[in-house]
Amino acid sequence: MTLTSFGPANRIKRSAETHPLTWRLRDDGEAVWLDEYQAKNGYAAARKAFADMAQDDIVQTVKDAGLKGRGGAGFPTGVKWGLMPKDESINIRYLLCNADEMEPNTWKDRMLMEQLPHLLIEGMLISARALKTYRGYIFLRGEYTTAAKHLNRAVEEAKAAGLLGKNILGSGFDFELFVHTGAGRYICGEETALINSLEGRRANPRSKPPFPAAVGVWGKPTCVNNVETLCNVPAIIADGVDWYKSLAREGSEDMGTKLMGFSGKVKNPGLWELPFGVTGRELFEDYAGGMRDGFKLKAWQPGGAGTGFLLPEHLDAQMYAGGIAKVGTRMGTGLAMAVDDSVNMVSLLRNMEQFFARESCGFCTPCRDGLPWSVKLLMAIEKGEGQPGDIETLLGLVGFLGPGKTFCAHAPGAVEPLGSAIKYFRPEFEAGIAPISAAVPPLARPIVVGA
Repeated sequence: MTLTSFGPANRIKRSAETHPLTWRLRDDGEAVWLDEYQAKNGYAAARKAFADMAQDDIVQTVKDAGLKGRGGAGFPTGVKWGLMPKDESINIRYLLCNADEMEPNTWKDRMLMEQLPHLLIEGMLISARALKTYRGYIFLRGEYTTAAKHLNRAVEEAKAAGLLGKNILGSGFDFELFVHTGAGRYICGEETALINSLEGRRANPRSKPPFPAAVGVWGKPTCVNNVETLCNVPAIIADGVDWYKSLAREGSEDMGTKLMGFSGKVKNPGLWELPFGVTGRELFEDYAGGMRDGFKLKAWQPGGAGTGFLLPEHLDAQMYAGGIAKVGTRMGTGLAMAVDDSVNMVSLLRNMEQFFARESCGFCTPCRDGLPWSVKLLMAIEKGEGQPGDIETLLGLVGFLGPGKTFCAHAPGAVEPLGSAIKYFRPEFEAGIAPISAAVPPLARPIVVGA
């Protein structure tokens, strides 16, 4: 994994003024521990929040800054915080950090936790102060063993320095923080499935309402935020709303910076902190260096496996939620994948849908049965054994598993790349349809009503 500088030719040095998330990173990639973090102005924002700001003022500042969730959904963070109950008699509340980063082609939170664990802890400490939560959990992807080790060490350092535990900074405020490793399920990225798993239950999403802010962990008010989201909080508190908004490019409706990346057969795959509003072309050409010699860009996904495919002509779209929506898909996690011209789209989609089908919690019928059905059809088409009507059946499944049709957002995210792949590369799917003479009689094939 690489993390290059803000400038296309590595000429511009990362600084606190332009890189609130990454300016403290070491050049050798080692973790920044407490002494070094504090020497780089670490926990100054927390001290400001505790000494100079009322709890409601912290919430309002985050809301005014326009910070949105960085896990993929993009919900306004300050609005989410505002949903927590105001009743002072409710003295048990929880703050959960969603660090279950299992979206294929996404590794941004891993970098923050491994190399800047105290930035996450400071973000959670300020957030806990604002939300009046007395206990926090970092729900961590089980495979992130290095992140777990670094976070646990950082938590112990913070405790020893009086930055976690009882009477933090002499304020009378108590906050305990625990690292909880998950068992390796993609569905735990959904906040209520995460809560169920944390409680020791099966990781199924819960019905909403009630929302976690009302009934969350063990029935108590709970706020769930992504790693990168929480890591933005210290800079907003330290440097203010106007500065934070000024980081984004003109035209972007999202504020601040975003960890963005590119993988695939590009010359310089990596991860960079960039302002919202940069174009996909800048990300692809200036940072990722374009395709390796001998390969041509065929398609790309802007933000993880659950986002729709785009074509090379879409690279001029601005990288923020509304900018990517204009070309027909979602910003997602902001880590893009390049698909080169040697890749067969049917095989790629079969691989993706197998992953999503395996990771379904099985709670609702469309997801439990629809995703495996799509895999069976794609496997047949991949072998050249597809039957007339199979493509229409796949498109029917895309509709039946779309937004609002399932219990959570797992299935809609799973079929979004499938629908876009058929839209842009239908001839590759048609090539896998067997001749009419080899077709199975229609009544022997499953039929999707309304396809």
